[in-house]
Amino acid sequence: MELRIFTEPQQGATYDDLLAVAATAEELGFGAFFRSDHYLAMGGDGLPGPTDAWTTLAGLARETSAIRLGTLVTSATFRLPGPLAIQVAQVDQMSSGRVELGLGAGWFVGEHDAYGIPFPDTSERFDRLEEQLEVITGLWSTTGGYDFAGSHYQVKDSPGLPKPVQRAGLRGGVPVVVGGHGKRRTPALAAAYADEFNVPFAGVPDVETQFGRVRAAVEAAGRPADSMTYSAALVVCVGADEAEVDRRAAAIGREKGELRTNGVAGSPEEAIATLAAYAAVGVERVYLQVLDLHDLDHLRLIAAEVMPRV
Repeated sequence: MELRIFTEPQQGATYDDLLAVAATAEELGFGAFFRSDHYLAMGGDGLPGPTDAWTTLAGLARETSAIRLGTLVTSATFRLPGPLAIQVAQVDQMSSGRVELGLGAGWFVGEHDAYGIPFPDTSERFDRLEEQLEVITGLWSTTGGYDFAGSHYQVKDSPGLPKPVQRAGLRGGVPVVVGGHGKRRTPALAAAYADEFNVPFAGVPDVETQFGRVRAAVEAAGRPADSMTYSAALVVCVGADEAEVDRRAAAIGREKGELRTNGVAGSPEEAIATLAAYAAVGVERVYLQVLDLHDLDHLRLIAAEVMPRV
């Protein structure tokens, strides 16, 4: 199982905070550094304020050398698909081919209100997501003269430049991550466009059920079963002893019992057992949501005591 670090900078983090976490994660051998793409804190004052996901990743692309970088997930409501394809391709070039694009429909109405971003209804947001996935992957794979006539986006005679360094995605280009809990459209979109499917913050039975839906959609699409990577995102709170678990849970404002139920929490042995349960239902990659970005010793503990055994 691959372990990746996943951050929520909208809760209050500077670029330098994120660089410290990414550099430490790279040094310790974690598979990737990912960040959310949000513009408003979900509780708390959010100071010093949000950072833009792709601006952050562009900087990290030049200040790291090996760790993979990406979003869980960029919201389709935030950007037009053509400019987003250019942004991601450029950051992929800047990183020498280490970028992955997580793309979703968007859900947090408060951040849209706070920053003047239109927020269509659920059906339209998924329609826009589907068209964005088609346009972005189409621009990356075209040899020129790309056209698309959708209900929400129209592209005419695009050269589809720049190209990403990576050409390993399902449709050529940067690997694409799709995720969520939807029963019908989400698995279908993943089967059509994604290299990875992610289930965020769910228990083992729910993850297993959702993976089953996606596997069925992948088969129906005529894809090889092994062409999809299956992952989960879980909050992490591990301590060398119970006092350290208490301290880390308090620092992020969570109850340690709830974290043990809904995340990867407790002693290293408990964390290993939890990850094994997810591995048993097909999880190949886990995004460990690190909420205290100043506690780099947390990453060091996980790298030393958990990562070698999963």
